[in-house]
Amino acid sequence: MGRGKIEVKRIENKTSRQVTFSKRRAGLLKKTHELSVLCDAQIGLIIFSSKGKLFEYSSQPHSMSEIISRYLQTTGASIPVQDNRVELYDEITKMKRDTLNLQLSLQRYKGDDLSSAQYEELNELEKQLEFAVNKVRARKQELMQQQMENLRRTEKMLEKDNQEMYQWLMSNQMNKQQSASVMEHNDEEAITELNLMGEQPLLSQFSFFGEEQVQPSSINVLQLAAASYSTTTCAYRLQPSHPKLHDSDLPGCSYAHLKD
Repeated sequence: MGRGKIEVKRIENKTSRQVTFSKRRAGLLKKTHELSVLCDAQIGLIIFSSKGKLFEYSSQPHSMSEIISRYLQTTGASIPVQDNRVELYDEITKMKRDTLNLQLSLQRYKGDDLSSAQYEELNELEKQLEFAVNKVRARKQELMQQQMENLRRTEKMLEKDNQEMYQWLMSNQMNKQQSASVMEHNDEEAITELNLMGEQPLLSQFSFFGEEQVQPSSINVLQLAAASYSTTTCAYRLQPSHPKLHDSDLPGCSYAHLKD
């Protein structure tokens, strides 16, 4: 069974239509190149897409313009030459007229040449100038208002910075004063302790009224000195010549060794 005919019609889907165009265009260019090479044919192919993009192919070594010229010579047709000098002249004339009107308008706005102006023109010019002046004043007032707001914001920021700087300086000064007071108090305590430590050895050499405590070492030294003095004195004492003194017993002395 043979294949049925496929109806050829415009593809409605834009994406599908673009894909089909790309595939068919590539196939057509390939077939044209094969035909030109295999059969030594001179072929010129021109394709415009739906968006106006140009695709062309010409058999080597000929260019597209050569193929078109040969086609025109063969068919006897010619490309019509458009003479647009009249249109160009009209366009230039219109541009000159518009330029002159603009120059006159500028001169009138500046007040340079008003001799040729009529009353209606002067009245219209006055209205236009008043309207322009009002717009300029409004814009000027708007700019001045913006500048004033910017100055106020800047002033507030500076006041805030100054206040923070003042608080920081006062806090720093108070901390320094507190540190100085603490150091002065510590110095006074250190000086007092040094004075007390210097006076303590001198005071310890004296016994004040009401103090009965005596160092043990001092008592021992005094007792030993007294005992040594008593023994020495009794050992070298002469016997008295009075008879009653021979038998008298003096406390702490013994004369038995002298009697002998």
